[in-house]
Formats: sequence, C-alpha cells, structure tokens
Amino acid sequence: MIYAGNFKTNHTRASTASYILALNSAIEGKKKDRVVIFPPISALDSFDISFTIGVQNAYPTQKGAFTGEIGVEQLDEFGIKTILIGHSERREILKETQDKVVEKFNFFKSLGFEIFYCIGEPLSVREMGEGKVKEYLLSQFDGIDIAYDKLIVAYEPIWAIGTGRSASVEDIRSIHQFLKSHIDKPLLYGGSVNPSNIGEIGSIDGVDGVLVGSASLKVESFLELMGSRDE
Repeated sequence: MIYAGNFKTNHTRASTASYILALNSAIEGKKKDRVVIFPPISALDSFDISFTIGVQNAYPTQKGAFTGEIGVEQLDEFGIKTILIGHSERREILKETQDKVVEKFNFFKSLGFEIFYCIGEPLSVREMGEGKVKEYLLSQFDGIDIAYDKLIVAYEPIWAIGTGRSASVEDIRSIHQFLKSHIDKPLLYGGSVNPSNIGEIGSIDGVDGVLVGSASLKVESFLELMGSRDE
C-alpha cells in the first residue's frame, strides 16, 4: 500500500517539521508500506527520514520570472523529486487546463520526477452515469505518457473530496478495475478516506493505496489510518 498525505494549505513550517519527525519516529523500521507527505510549499525542507517528501505544485521551469511560483532550483535545494500534478483543486479552482497539466507533466517527466497524477470527475458528470464518468476520466490522460515508469495515478471523485462523503465500495471497485484495464500503474483512491473506512477501501481489488487530505493533518489520525489497514 501507498499512503500519501496531502496537507494542502494547512500546517506551518514548525508544525510540519514536528509532524514529520513524529511520523518518522513512529514508523521507522516498522512499516513495509510506502509513505509520502505533500506539505505546504512554505514548509519544504531537508529531513533525515525513512519516507518521501513531495511538492504539491511547481512551475515547469528551472527558475525565472514567475511570481508566486517555485521551480526546480528551489526543489533541488531540498532534494525533492516527487510532485503532485493534476489535482482537482488546481483544475477546478485555479483553472489549470489539460494543456497546462500536460506541460507540467512533460517537464517534470523529462527531469525524472516521480509524478502522482490526479484524475477525477465532478458530481455533474457522475450523475450522467458510469459511462460518462469513464469517458471523462480517460480524457484526463490526453497528452499524458501512461507508460512513464515513475507514474502513480490517484483517482479522486471531486464530489467526495473533503465532503465526508466517499464513493461506495462498488463505485470504487468498478472505476479502479476500469482504469487498471487501461493503465498498468499503481492506482490510489482519494476522497474522504479516514480510519473508519480505510479497511474497506484498502481491501478493494485494484486499490494500491490512498491519497488522504484531512485525515492526514494530525499525525495520530494518519497513523491510526495506517494501523487500521493492518487490522
């Protein structure tokens, strides 16, 4: 299993450092599962830990005149080579088009980054039926090299992110099996994953891990989530 925690715009530099050190102390030498944390950009740093720190977003550039962004020069300072691309909040709220997502993907692919690539459908598409959902999800791979060896895919139904509402087990199973038939890569599920539903979600065939938002913000909750999966 891959357990990825996305802090989004939560935590400070100090609280992130405390979290990361506490998490490392709790899991070092004990977990065989993969753990990745995506802290806020202001909290990026170098840590002597047993898991991976990734970046939630970066501009496809080494450096330059891109106000409010960070580039590879800043990521290199902390040895970060893992990035989240295509998250629905960047697509929906910040209006990143598929063309911009592809530009980012190709740039960071060319540098050998591990890419967590997010896809997901809004409620309006979900209500049109599973056929439209599948068509919509496949369209989010337009221009994306699905054979890239450092690609991890995260399926996050937009209507289930941060709402407390998770897709049904059958919904998740159906979509993951469909995606697995097209893409031979690790496939994570995200969307209100928490300690109470991780056991059920993690046992679904085709779910290789989870991308967690609010349930990852407290180290105790994230550890409980990982422990619940082992029970």
